[in-house]
Amino acid sequence: MRIAIASDHAATDLKAELRDWLIEQGHEVADLGPDKSESVDYPDYGFKLAGVVADGTAERGIALCGSGIGISMAVNRNPAVRCALVSEPLSAVLSREHNDANCLAMGARLTGVEMAKACVTAFLETEFAGGRHQRRVDKLANS
Repeated sequence: MRIAIASDHAATDLKAELRDWLIEQGHEVADLGPDKSESVDYPDYGFKLAGVVADGTAERGIALCGSGIGISMAVNRNPAVRCALVSEPLSAVLSREHNDANCLAMGARLTGVEMAKACVTAFLETEFAGGRHQRRVDKLANS
């Protein structure tokens, strides 16, 4: 799968861990930055991530910041993207099954590496259920 990953300065370490792990799992990963832990603005990286998911360059996106809140808000500004902020795998599963989320957000200050990997695994392995959920996702796209 083609996956894009981006963070702010608070999540560069988690981003690097997840990027390397995803590559080991056989995924094609685009690291959209930043590379250093110097202060940056999460909207810049959230917008960049949303753009590559919206245009199809990446099939899924992973957005990280200190809490996951700010970057998820930035990513969700793009109407073609549905980014779910999660902290455990069940939420990641439901974000895919019910909401057809194409981006996942997590907080590096709140989610450890192993839990983050469990969330990403659930997110990547779960299919959208469609059915009654499709009309709701359609409403998001048409609002």
